[in-house]
Amino acid sequence: MRRMSAFLGGAPARDLLGRRLHDLRISVTDRCNFRCVYCMPAEIFGSDFAFVPRAELLAYEESARLARIFVSLGVEKVRITGGEPLVRRDLPAFVAMLAAIPGIVDLTLTTNGAALRHLAAPLAEAGLRRVTVSLDSLDPEIFGRMNGVGFPVSRVIEGIDAARAVGLDPIKINTVVRRGLNDASILPMARWARETGLTVRFIEYMDVGNANGWRLDDVVPAAEIVETIGREFPVEPVAPAYRGEVADRWRYLDGAGEFGVIASVTQPFCGDCSRARISAVGELYTCLFATNGHDLRSLLRGGASDDEIRRSVEAVWGSRVDRYSEMRSDETEGLPRVEMFAIGG
Repeated sequence: MRRMSAFLGGAPARDLLGRRLHDLRISVTDRCNFRCVYCMPAEIFGSDFAFVPRAELLAYEESARLARIFVSLGVEKVRITGGEPLVRRDLPAFVAMLAAIPGIVDLTLTTNGAALRHLAAPLAEAGLRRVTVSLDSLDPEIFGRMNGVGFPVSRVIEGIDAARAVGLDPIKINTVVRRGLNDASILPMARWARETGLTVRFIEYMDVGNANGWRLDDVVPAAEIVETIGREFPVEPVAPAYRGEVADRWRYLDGAGEFGVIASVTQPFCGDCSRARISAVGELYTCLFATNGHDLRSLLRGGASDDEIRRSVEAVWGSRVDRYSEMRSDETEGLPRVEMFAIGG
């Protein structure tokens, strides 16, 4: 039976292209203990890199207040992000705040999994419903190169096992594919996910931010990913579960589950994008490829009422026309985009 919407307010906020506000990603930190090559390459973001001072981060109470306001505008799905969210202290306390907000249908978190084996249980007890784990290869050497700090893949898998043990299911695995680095890992990842009952989503390498050295030649197109897997395991497409679902889903004909591909580069899905992002310092972004945000922290700390903040958010969303991936061309080349770890992935 299809779950009914929990949104009980007036008409959901819509932008100038008719896209409703439905998903909210809240970053709790810009810090990360990895230096993934597609996000924070170590040669640029070294050990002396200056992250945002802690005093400038939104307090959990401030972020939860914003979440309630966004829910009143139609948001039903909230995802906690970073940086790496598990490096922020007392994260289960924030999860509990969000879990207590009526109208949030889906409360989830994206993590690199490094600390998940220790935090899975308290996060689940606080009300987190599921997790997405970034895992770019099962090969220890390749994974170490991808994460930029040589972190062992075995520790991430232990975290996944811990999350499953406490009911943070279904767990999704995000695998960013970059040609020449981990494209040989596509089929092993698919085999492993089939065997373990996990759902892996292969993500085309994207030009988020300015520091990851993105080139179109490094992109492994979604069609190639599907073909690679389909040669060993015949598949068929699956209809989207809801409008705005970012992953194209493919089902194994033998019934052994499914996988997804997120094709922002070769098959843009801007037309159905329903996601807003709040950075760790309270900037509202209406696109992953944004060049600037909208300051909500000043409103929070300047005495604005919930209704005033709501009207501000509604005005920002109501004027939204973002469709970067559909426009990607010489027209967008060189734009000063915000880095992914700062915008909240």
